[in-house]
Amino acid sequence: MARFIVLEGGEGAGKSTQASLLAASLSAVLTREPGGTAVGEALRRLVLDNSSGHLVDRAETLLMLAARAQHVAEVIEPALARGQDVVCDRYSGSTFAYQGFGRGLPMGDLLCLDEWASGGRRPDVVILLDLAVADGRRRRPCGPRDRFEHEEDEFLERVRAGFNELAAADPVRWRVVDAATSIEDVAAAVLRAVGDVAP
Repeated sequence: MARFIVLEGGEGAGKSTQASLLAASLSAVLTREPGGTAVGEALRRLVLDNSSGHLVDRAETLLMLAARAQHVAEVIEPALARGQDVVCDRYSGSTFAYQGFGRGLPMGDLLCLDEWASGGRRPDVVILLDLAVADGRRRRPCGPRDRFEHEEDEFLERVRAGFNELAAADPVRWRVVDAATSIEDVAAAVLRAVGDVAP
């Protein structure tokens, strides 16, 4: 049985790098949110691009969830049905951490909307790459910042706290990995964290 594995974490935690390494190790489908489909990538550009203008919090959330609905239907469910593991860079946990803990939107509403958008598809395991906000800032490459990288530290601290609260509330599904070490050490820890998840 195929596994659905999600990597979560704040800005600069190394999710994209570690998702790519993990997918290669497992010969899994590698995908990301928002994105993963033509529709999702278009929505990603709209949500992350600061030049697209101000997005109210509810609009931001609904765009993210629209991308998720397309992603689940077009990429995640078909891959799992074929018996392929799926490694996803961000999923529902980011909605709860960013739009819930970060933006302050009602968690009950987000839970219901996410359940509807995802069709109830839940990850088998979530790897939280935990990194201090200041360390994440230092890792950011030079160049334009997206909508979330542009946020104040107070917002990113709420997001980080939210991720850790989500992990503490569901220790069976979530594993926390210290993302402050080397890429190689984090990759080894991530691989160990998914090793006990039965296919």
